[in-house]
Formats: sequence, structure tokens, C-alpha cells
Amino acid sequence: MADDAILVLNAGSSSIKFSLFLAGTWPVSQSLICSGGMDGLGHQVHFTAKGPDGESLIRETLSSATTHEDALGVLLRWFERQFKDIRLVAAGHRVALSGTRYKAPVLLNREVIADLAELNPLAPLHQPHHIAAIEVVARLHPTLPQFACFDTSFHQTQPKVATLFALPRALTEEGVRRYGFHGLSYEYIASVLPDFLGAERAEGRIVICHLGSGASMCAIKQRKSVATTTGFTALDGLPMGRRCGNLDPGVVLYLLQQKGMTPDAVSTLLYNSSGLLGMSGISDDMRELLASKDPHAAEAIDVFVYRIGRELGALVGCLGGLDALIFTAGIGENAAAIRRRVCEDAAWLGIEIDRVANDAAGPCITKPESAVSAWVIRTDEDLMIARHSWSLLRGKNFKAPQNGQIMI
Repeated sequence: MADDAILVLNAGSSSIKFSLFLAGTWPVSQSLICSGGMDGLGHQVHFTAKGPDGESLIRETLSSATTHEDALGVLLRWFERQFKDIRLVAAGHRVALSGTRYKAPVLLNREVIADLAELNPLAPLHQPHHIAAIEVVARLHPTLPQFACFDTSFHQTQPKVATLFALPRALTEEGVRRYGFHGLSYEYIASVLPDFLGAERAEGRIVICHLGSGASMCAIKQRKSVATTTGFTALDGLPMGRRCGNLDPGVVLYLLQQKGMTPDAVSTLLYNSSGLLGMSGISDDMRELLASKDPHAAEAIDVFVYRIGRELGALVGCLGGLDALIFTAGIGENAAAIRRRVCEDAAWLGIEIDRVANDAAGPCITKPESAVSAWVIRTDEDLMIARHSWSLLRGKNFKAPQNGQIMI
């Protein structure tokens, strides 16, 4: 008898990341079947996958698969050959924007896809590619239930005042507001906080630092989002691997009006050529920057740490105090030097770092007498998507889609 499995997809312009989970055997951390990616869409595609213990299952360059449809077709056929006792029962997609209509994960159908496509102008580098993957899977598997899990949903609990820009109301009503991102990561961390902090302390005033190639911070209370550093797009807030972070809008006007740059050129600059890469001129990889003796690398790190400290102060202000600080994602989980500097700069909050524990990646990296505790917790956004998809699939109101019900 075949085991049921859920496919998790995160599609970008030139890549597709995926994970495959056994369904119904929670915690899913024990039932990951495989994960991997297809990089280089549009050119030469590199297909890699590994098992739950990190063992390589495939590492191949695809000569014929260059589009999302080609690559997903190869992936689905590989699943069938590689895992003969596995039956796909659902696909869960990471989708950048939910807008204001969808406050939680949702079953995808023609109407929902049309609604999400209307948001393409608000997230042009993400939303269209997520939708493209949804439509491709629907063509290849017309009756496979697909679910959208939004990077913005977790932040729907923020007070209205935290979501507004000081712009004319007409623009706000069109959807120009703060949404917040990395919500699936924050939601996962919030779900496991009791396992680390205990049930009572998990409900306290907590700031989570999601520090990776994309970086942001989120203030939570009672495990719900109160404020976050990203806004209308994932450009706002902290400087990231290649994104600029917080920027005076006048800089964009200057680039357009005085430097004669096109909107597309400005977009490329802010999304792909700025951040740690732009400041250092070396790399967007924190590991390389920490190992470098170039003063520009050191300055890029200094700015990154400074901005974390500055945003931390603002988020603590929103919470009215701080009980715990959480580090997660690639840099947060692996860069002990960054954690140490952030905690030392935040000594004014009552954080007393334990250097030995920090070097060992915790999970608790502060001294027992520290007024505010700090932790390293590994995030798992794909697991969160799998959980949501399984929950919706098993929900009492779920009705399996029929041929033609999903966009094909």
C-alpha cells in the first residue's frame, strides 16, 4: 500500500525549491522524504535532491528542461521512479502575497489564482513565479489538490496602525500598505517556542531575528505578530544578501530623475546588487565576509549588525519590553560571531551572552542570570507549509477538486 505524501514548492524566477513529506505522521521533522532544488531555469538547469540524512539522491544537469513546466515535469517523473511506494495527495506552495482577502492558507482554484495574480504588481519578482508553478502543476496533475501558504499571513494579527504608510488614503485602499514577510518562518518558530522557553514564557514579549540571504525581524506577543521590519515588499528593513533594506525614497527619485536610470535598472540595483554584496563588493555570503580581511567586508558586517540593533530597539518599543531574543535562518543559526555582536550590543536590554554556549549554537546562548534570554532555533518553512496543507486536506469542509476546478 502506497504512503501518502505532500509536495512543498517554492518557485522563483530561475529556481524551484522543493521538499517531499510523508503525510499524517507528525511531527513531520521525522518524515521528510527528500528536499532539493532546480537552479538555472531559462539556461542550464541543475537538479539536486538529498534524503533526510543529507545523502545525495540525484545531482544532474538537465539539457532539455529550461522552463518551469519542463523542470516540474522532470521532478514529478523522478518522484514516481524514485519513490514507487509514495502517492502524492497534495501540493503546498509558498506564495509571497495574500493581499487583504486571504488571511490563512487556502485551497487553490480558478478564483483564488485570479485574485493572487492581481497582486503581481505588488510583488513582481515573486508572485508571478509562484503562480506559474501552481498553473504548471495543475496542468500536469489536474485533480491534485493545491494549497497556497502565504509569507504574509502571520502578520495579519498586527494592529492597523502598524500596517499604514503616511500616504493618501486612496493608495492605501489600493493595497499600498505594510504586509511583512518571512511569516512562515516566524509561524514555525512561534509554534515551537514552548518546547524551548516553556509554555508561560513562550507567550511573552519576543523578538525573532530571521537572518539569512533574506533578512527581517519580528516582534511577537502571545506568539502573534505585533510588528515586523519588512513592509510593502521584502526590500524594507534590514540590509540583506543582495537587497538594500530600509532606504530613503528620495534615493529612488534621485536615481530616476538625476541619474537617468530606468525603473527596471533601479529594481535590479535594489533587489540584486545592493545589501551585503553591494557594500562589500565581494560577496553576499556572510561566511565569506567573516573570513575576509577586506575592510569593505568588515564595514558591510558592521552595517548589518548596526541595523539589527537599531531595529531591535524599535521592536522592543512596540512590545513595551523584551523577554527573549531568537536567532534563526542561515546566518542566525550558523554565524556565532553575528549573534555575539548583536547580543553584546543589546546588553542594555539585560542580555548577558554565554560565549561558550553561543559558539556551540545553544539552543540557549545566554547566562542563567540574564534578564533576557537569547536562543538559536532552527526554522522550517517547508514543514509549516506541509502542516497547513495536511490540515486543510483533512479538514471537514474539504472537497476534492474535480477536473477543471483548478486552473489548467
